[in-house]
Amino acid sequence: MTKYIGKRLLRSLLTLFIIITIVFALLRFMPIEGYFQNFEKMSENQIKVGLQQLGVTDPLPVQVANFWQGLVKGDLGVSHKYRVNTPVIDIIAQKVPLSLTIGMTSLCIALLIGLPLGIFMARSTRSRWKIGDKLGTIFVVVIQAVPSAVYHLMIQFYGTDALGFSMFFKPDDPSTWILPILSLSLGNIAYYAMWLRRYMVDESNKDYVKLARAKGLPGAVISRRHVFRNAFVPLVQFIPTSIILTLMGSLYVESLYSIPGMGGLLVNAIQLQDNTLVQGLVLIYASISILGLLAGDILMAILDPRISLSKKEGGR
Repeated sequence: MTKYIGKRLLRSLLTLFIIITIVFALLRFMPIEGYFQNFEKMSENQIKVGLQQLGVTDPLPVQVANFWQGLVKGDLGVSHKYRVNTPVIDIIAQKVPLSLTIGMTSLCIALLIGLPLGIFMARSTRSRWKIGDKLGTIFVVVIQAVPSAVYHLMIQFYGTDALGFSMFFKPDDPSTWILPILSLSLGNIAYYAMWLRRYMVDESNKDYVKLARAKGLPGAVISRRHVFRNAFVPLVQFIPTSIILTLMGSLYVESLYSIPGMGGLLVNAIQLQDNTLVQGLVLIYASISILGLLAGDILMAILDPRISLSKKEGGR
């Protein structure tokens, strides 16, 4: 297990290095206005001197090396427009807790609703009319087919108009947390329900389940002790990925409800062309994504004894 985790960690670090280096290089092609607060008022000589002080005029390999040296020391540079001369790491540290709180809350709600819904749909496939499966399928298809931006707007419109919730987020008002968390939860609810239903239906048609039924075991016992346990194993690897999707979805939701989190911060940084801040945020999101995939592989290997950690096909 230790050897496997070590190999996957090294691969993840290499992937992260490649992603950040590419993003770093691409940002060097962005307009230089992003490095100065009062660019339009500066002379050509002032701009040249400023770029030299920032090291932007150095050869790209030198800039990349300087960036990684600073990153190892915990230095992501300073913001040039969002908060002038404020360390990027300090800005991000203020935003992360709120985004993680909203994201993790929505994920917990998705698990608490999506998994029982998937079980209900799977068990309903064995009933006469299959009403539960049909209703659940309609919900899943609607959520999967309709662009998330559309139902996010509908939730905000009808939630504020019909239910009287505030359109804007207020950290000290619990009622303003409901609509953003609901918006982020729906996609994962449909995701978990759809895949758990599929895996449980596949498992219920296998020989060991037919044998259990032939022995007279109650359907509820078979579903809980055998079908669900085996169907949940492949679903585990998607849970860390859904954390990523939740955080990425928060980019739009946080902007929609004016939530002062990482999503809104990235949008503002891009609009202001604050290249250093954008660079730091991309690093955070890329790190979360890679760690999520790594966690999914490790959880899958731990829970499924059929996977051999010594074989190459054990990881992605």
